[in-house]
Amino acid sequence: MKIELHEIAIREVANGYVDSAENGVVAFGGKLDVRPAYQREFIYNDKKRDAVIDTVRKGFPLNVMYWVKTDSGDFEMLDGQQRTISICSYINKDYSINYQYFHNLTQEEQDQILDYPLMIYICEGSKKEQLDWFETINIAGEKLFDQELRNAIYTGEWLTDAKKFFSKSGCPAYAIGSKLLTGTPIRQDYLEKALFWICDREQIDIREYMGKHQHDTNANELWLYYQSVINWVNVLFPNYRKEMKGIDWGYYYNRYHNNSFDSKKLEKRILELIEDDDVTSVKGIYEYLLDGEEKHLSLRQFDTKARRAKYEEQKGFCAMCGKHFEIEEMEADHIDPWHDGGRTELSNCQMLCKHCNRIKSGK
Repeated sequence: MKIELHEIAIREVANGYVDSAENGVVAFGGKLDVRPAYQREFIYNDKKRDAVIDTVRKGFPLNVMYWVKTDSGDFEMLDGQQRTISICSYINKDYSINYQYFHNLTQEEQDQILDYPLMIYICEGSKKEQLDWFETINIAGEKLFDQELRNAIYTGEWLTDAKKFFSKSGCPAYAIGSKLLTGTPIRQDYLEKALFWICDREQIDIREYMGKHQHDTNANELWLYYQSVINWVNVLFPNYRKEMKGIDWGYYYNRYHNNSFDSKKLEKRILELIEDDDVTSVKGIYEYLLDGEEKHLSLRQFDTKARRAKYEEQKGFCAMCGKHFEIEEMEADHIDPWHDGGRTELSNCQMLCKHCNRIKSGK
């Protein structure tokens, strides 16, 4: 792979700058694709964006940028998109700093910015060499998330179609699933989550799935599967609560979507569990209703005062084996477990040695 360092003035890079939002960004007289398929959307906040301009105006050096030369003789931005858009959009009068737009500067100040030399490495090589390099230099800039790196490796028609569903602001996946998923589409959180879910179903790695489908003409399978998960949740739990957000719904869909659930009975049980003082995790109620594991409920435990009172009452003897232990060697146990109606009350508490408690609870 051939790599050469070039000094290119900002006025040359900003020439022909057009930002069509998520449909693409070009600059350098239309010859530079600032946001190729493997690149992320613009993520700099105002503070970082303004810091780029401040660096340029003070004449301080910016980190080097990386372009690749395509077979057609044009260029793709390998690293430096955030800095390039920050600079070009300021010159394009898209934002101001301290209420001062680019056109408010004196001609001398404008020229100082436009004449600022950007240090740019331009490389020529195979697509694999370019993407390998992209993954290596990722540590130099705003670090990519794992799914953004996978996108860099598995570019193609499938990814382009998948990003249409999962990776744009206000995309279809966000429209139907934003109440249930965390993260943002433009950082690939929705695409990654859908892939994790479908790969859990197939019992394969995400990279294997993306590699298998890289050259498919569409991502219909993934989109239809995602819709199935969201629709299943909405039918099962029609009364939305904020605690439903962030649950690993695809995991539960893969295992239980063929089970027969009654949404009305589920809602009645949810209300009962919310009112149960021993249940401390509302989010865990949904998981518990699907797989029956009490650990999701984060059931209330006996506090230090109750443990000490019961220890003194038993005079330090284990209620099962009858041997004496220090309090640190014992654990508070529910005589009648929660699922049998036992409450976290002193009358339902006994102190057991750790060994006996594990035998009793089957740990």
